[in-house]
Amino acid sequence: MGIYEYTRMPFGIKNAPAHFQSMMDTIFQEEILEGWMVVYIDDLIIYSETWEDHVQYIDRVLSKCTPINLKISLKKCNFGQQELLALGNRFSGIGIPIGQNKVAAVLQKPVPRNIKEMQSFLGFASYYRNHIKSFSHITSSL
Repeated sequence: MGIYEYTRMPFGIKNAPAHFQSMMDTIFQEEILEGWMVVYIDDLIIYSETWEDHVQYIDRVLSKCTPINLKISLKKCNFGQQELLALGNRFSGIGIPIGQNKVAAVLQKPVPRNIKEMQSFLGFASYYRNHIKSFSHITSSL
């Protein structure tokens, strides 16, 4: 029979995403703490003020990947972008604007008719509280 060992993270194992995220956080701990990199499972986001810094950061990340045989697919890479679409949001140097489709979703919500519907709406709307000036003041009486 023998002993088997995975050489890659298998699909379908319940804790695989959490384990992989933990591994990536450990590998890139220094870069994350320095504040120029975000890791979300197998997506690496590097951001910088200048192109020179960006190239240096990319070099550092690739230098860490090579010795541990962590593969990077160049087909999936985008370098030097001013904006990024990730996790359903658009990110840029000026912030995270709300997409028109998300504004439309809020506007299409029916007017709450009871406490339970109001609580549901407030939970839905509070996701966007960082984009709504005085959100807590506006919603406090609701």
